[in-house]
Amino acid sequence: MYAFTLGLLLVTVPGVLSATYDVAVGAGGNLAFDPQYVTAYPGDVVNFVFHPKNHTATQSSFNQPCVPLAEGFNSGFIPVATENDSLPNYHFHVMDTNPVWVFCQQTGHCGKGMVFAVNPPADPSPNSLKAFQELAIATNGTGSSSSAAGTYTTPPAPEWQTATATVTGASGSVWTTTYTSYDGTPSPTPAAEPIDHKIIVGGDGKLEYSPANISAAIGDTVTFEFRPKNHTVTQSSFLNPCKALASTSTTGQVGFKSGL
Repeated sequence: MYAFTLGLLLVTVPGVLSATYDVAVGAGGNLAFDPQYVTAYPGDVVNFVFHPKNHTATQSSFNQPCVPLAEGFNSGFIPVATENDSLPNYHFHVMDTNPVWVFCQQTGHCGKGMVFAVNPPADPSPNSLKAFQELAIATNGTGSSSSAAGTYTTPPAPEWQTATATVTGASGSVWTTTYTSYDGTPSPTPAAEPIDHKIIVGGDGKLEYSPANISAAIGDTVTFEFRPKNHTVTQSSFLNPCKALASTSTTGQVGFKSGL
């Protein structure tokens, strides 16, 4: 059996490293998420940290702020007796840059303004976080919000800047990345340790790779294991799938090739 290993190299692109945003749920006895919104990108994580009492982080729609969204995420009720060093949490993985609306499903909490959003439009948009919160209060509450919610003002859009950061992984590897960010954004966090993805080439006499596709991160490796008969692993372009990249590239790209 012959194996060919391909390493996925680090390149300088925006958003190479994901960010984790901690959001306190009901901290200090307040019926509020703190902060009340985050601006996040695909691959980022929103970490809801639950404080004493019994709250949820439940996805809804803008038009029905206090009604669980079908197939949306829901932490379920998470009762917490006292403040401690190991407060329970719930992770939401950001898939795109569309707005995500969230509320606490505990009776009466949403109607008092206990809502949250990922990537909400800024005021004066009719779909701003302020409008979402006001709709929650108007349709499901007593007409008064908690003090924490009542003092909220949607800030202006952030000013984007180019930033460079160096991150050290658990294995001691050091990565430097340049990305677009804004003031107040958490520093990049180390990515997970590299994974080796094994691909079988021509297994059981079939003319195929197994699996046929994977999702890999920077630093991962792909090991192609060749089974009986004579095959190659050759990089191509999308428009010329059956020709080596080196023979079709107009920018000098060579691409990898295992050879026969």
